[in-house]
Amino acid sequence: MAEEVPKTSTTQEEVVVSDVAPAEKPDTTNVVVVPLEKDAQPQQNEEETSPEKKKENVTETETESEVSKPSGDGNVPESGSFKEESTIVSDLPETEKKALQELKQLIQEALNKHEFSAVPTSNPPKDEKPDNKEEQNPAEEEEKQQVFDAAADVAEATEKEAAEVKVTETEVDEEKVAVSASSADEDGAKTVEAIEESVVSVTVSEEAKVEAVSASPEEVSIWGVPLLADERSDVILLKFLRARDFKVKEAFAMIKGTIRWRKEFKMEELLLEDLGDDLEKAVYMHGFDKEGHPVCYNIYGEFQNKELYKKSFSDEEKRYRFLRWRIQFLEKSIRKLDFNPGGISTIVQVNDLKNSPGPAKWELRQATKQALQLLQDNYPEFVAKQVFINVPWWYLAVNRMISPFLTQRTKSKFVFAGPSKSAETLLRYIAAEQLPVKYGGLSKDGEFGISDAVTEITVRPAAKHTVEFPVTENSLLSWELRVIGWDVSYGAEFVPTSEGSYTVIIQKARKVASSEEPVLCNNYKIGEPGKVVLTIDNQSSKKKKLLYRLKVKPSSD
Repeated sequence: MAEEVPKTSTTQEEVVVSDVAPAEKPDTTNVVVVPLEKDAQPQQNEEETSPEKKKENVTETETESEVSKPSGDGNVPESGSFKEESTIVSDLPETEKKALQELKQLIQEALNKHEFSAVPTSNPPKDEKPDNKEEQNPAEEEEKQQVFDAAADVAEATEKEAAEVKVTETEVDEEKVAVSASSADEDGAKTVEAIEESVVSVTVSEEAKVEAVSASPEEVSIWGVPLLADERSDVILLKFLRARDFKVKEAFAMIKGTIRWRKEFKMEELLLEDLGDDLEKAVYMHGFDKEGHPVCYNIYGEFQNKELYKKSFSDEEKRYRFLRWRIQFLEKSIRKLDFNPGGISTIVQVNDLKNSPGPAKWELRQATKQALQLLQDNYPEFVAKQVFINVPWWYLAVNRMISPFLTQRTKSKFVFAGPSKSAETLLRYIAAEQLPVKYGGLSKDGEFGISDAVTEITVRPAAKHTVEFPVTENSLLSWELRVIGWDVSYGAEFVPTSEGSYTVIIQKARKVASSEEPVLCNNYKIGEPGKVVLTIDNQSSKKKKLLYRLKVKPSSD
């Protein structure tokens, strides 16, 4: 049972969004009025959004987001201190500008030499033909020597006969031999000359082709942007430089490795491949954070489904298919980013560990480890923040296992929150109208959309908050609200301006349990000037966060 608070300590506050609420004092009433205009969005209470208050809330979340665990274990590391740097070259320090220029020069030289398209291969040495002289059979050598000796004997026996040949005949023979030899030499010279001319012609032709190809640099693109084209190229090159602490040679090596991997992975073909929609509930994009980054949700609890788990991770082939699906999803998301200087070129990742299969699932660990390595090697600086929610105690061990594969820069982007602080943590980074209902926001299909701003108010322990919506004309007023965790009383009424009219009870005050529908929707048709009053009574010992928004439609009745 919740701790009871003496009623004497209860204060009442009426919150109106158009004015700045004065400092709270015991036993006083603060009234803040929300003036209602057509298509106007309620303003946020300045007291709740002041820099001092924001700083206080951040500190509380960081302190309270430590995950409960067995005694003797360390705390989940709390970080989230990372702040994105500028992607505008003129904003960079001189040393970083110099590094960028050096990297562009290396890339230009590589493009001129076609180094990115060259695939390194290790060709085995060709088999050499055996040397006949060295590998002759000894028996054959002996046989040849015998033949040579016999020929020498025959030559000696016929030597006397050769001496008796007439001089004239000898001269004639010698003349014939000379003429024959001269003719043979002339023909051979012509043949050699013709061969040499052919070889030179072919060589010159091949050299001309090579020079023609080398004269035009190769064209290489990554994520749909050429490596050296315009300002968008600078934004991409800065990602590689920052991933390697502006060490130019290391960044250049990383770029070459990434391009080689993308070719081996057949990225362009992968983008056109149909890998099914079995995992669309496990990973999906939804809305934007408060700085405009698209938000990707990774729902590990979906893999509690045994059929889906088996289909995704049961063997090496299925894990590889899962990896290809995940890379395809990321590639499509990246190509929607804005690579212009100053544009949003990073993504916020929300990792929901509720009902995650846990560390006992070896196959999931293997797939996660492999995916993390690929992402870190080939997708530098695409994550603005990694938010882990519903973090269980066992994640401590998993975090220790993953940490060696992550750079310090990557780990500085991490934020952790236990189950009781998940909604509050997400609302620090994502506006309620952009945050799905299941995670503490108001984003869902229905009458209200992401363009309908939400007002956030903190209701103190043992206190009432009253929110008023003044209406001066006939209209239909609609609103929706939720209190994170509920366990408070809620009521709504219409109070006419005319003294002779009666107050109308729209919603009788009742206690809303945490197990009930998270979002309450109401509407009321107004036929006379007055105001709609919502009352939230928090009798618990914990502060509560109230979210609400409304819209009005003119009525001719």
